[in-house]
Amino acid sequence: MSSLIQQLSDIKIIPVIQIDDANLAVPLAKALFENGLPAAEVTFRTPAAAESIRRIKDACPDMLLGAGTILNAGQVDAAFDAGASFMVSPGLNPNTVKYCQDKGIAIVPGINNPSQVELGLELGLDFLKFFPAEASGGIAMLKSLLAPYVDLKLMPTGGINANNALDYLSLDRVICCGGTWMVAPKLINGQNWNEIGLLTRQAAQLVK
Repeated sequence: MSSLIQQLSDIKIIPVIQIDDANLAVPLAKALFENGLPAAEVTFRTPAAAESIRRIKDACPDMLLGAGTILNAGQVDAAFDAGASFMVSPGLNPNTVKYCQDKGIAIVPGINNPSQVELGLELGLDFLKFFPAEASGGIAMLKSLLAPYVDLKLMPTGGINANNALDYLSLDRVICCGGTWMVAPKLINGQNWNEIGLLTRQAAQLVK
């Protein structure tokens, strides 16, 4: 997990992508990689997720590739078999966490209150996703969660954009942020790789 945390910390902004057509996965990944964000969290919100991960892994083997919206063991297996190196969940399901731990697969489950943080710590996790960030109180809530849990590290996701990403990243123990603003589904489905590339470059420049 420490290696993953370091990789995420180096990149700082992780594109969270929803792909409806696996044929679009590789050009999308290249637009991200070539413009300064060599990472992606491919969400399991569509049937194309596993195949998209497989194609990205084959075409861009140096890309840090995670699977998001992981809700159960079956999705863990599908994502890992396709080539994802880590899992991200919207909530904290102990069964899914333990399944990943038994298989030696890194997982970053979602939390947004102290009780969930303590459950994560009890399960041996000190790196968690703060989700949905803005809807859960944003910066103020995040500070409140970090204060009593001195070993806690967080990845805020949900409502993060070019205007507030640096506010989150400026906080101690915020490792990275997940964002969708450079990979909106309409841009992906419209194959607007130039616009995605531009927004990606701008996002990467924010954290240089």
